[in-house]
Amino acid sequence: MIYLKLFFEFAKIGLFTIGGGMASVPLLQDLGVRTGWFTETELLHMIAISESTPGPLGINMGTYVGYTTAGVPGAVIATLGIVLPTMVLVLIIAGFLQSFSDSKYVKDAMYGLRPASAGLIASAGVSVAMLSFINKEAFSAHEWGAVVEPKALVLAAVIFVLTNYVKKTKGLHPVVFIAGAAVVGIVFRFAGA
Repeated sequence: MIYLKLFFEFAKIGLFTIGGGMASVPLLQDLGVRTGWFTETELLHMIAISESTPGPLGINMGTYVGYTTAGVPGAVIATLGIVLPTMVLVLIIAGFLQSFSDSKYVKDAMYGLRPASAGLIASAGVSVAMLSFINKEAFSAHEWGAVVEPKALVLAAVIFVLTNYVKKTKGLHPVVFIAGAAVVGIVFRFAGA
C-alpha cells in the first residue's frame, strides 16, 4: 500500500509542478505535513542536497523520500511517479502542439501558466528563506532574541556580495559557492558554533 501511495503522491507533484524543481517545494511541504514522511528541516536539507547533486531537484527529492520511506523499491516507485505522468503529458502535448500552436486558447493557457509558475517559485524561495533564517521554535516560544539565525544571514550576505559585487568571484560557477557554504557549515558544526 505504501508503494501505491508513494507513486500517487509523487505523480501529483510531477503532474502539477510547472516551472521546474523549485516550483515543487510548496507541494512537497504539503506532502510532508500530510504524510509525516519528512519534516520541514529535512525538506530544507533535501533541497540543499538535491541542488548540489546532478539531476533535477524534483526527481532527486522524490528518490530520496521514496528511499527513506520504503527503501530501494520506494525510491524507484517515487521516481517513476514523479517522471511518468509528466513524460506522458509532454508526449501528448508534443503531438498536438504543432497543429494548435497558432490557437488563441493555447497561447492564453501558456500566458496564464507563466505567472502561476512564477508564484510557485517565489513561494518556494520564501519558504526556503524562512526555514533558513528563522528559528521557528524560538518564534513560537516568543524568544525574540533567538528568532533570527545570524550565521545564516551572514553567510547569505557574504555569498550575495561575492556573486554580485566582487569581480574576481562574480563569474564563478554556483557549485563553488555551494561547496564553500557546505565547508562553512561543517566547520560551524564541528566548532560547536
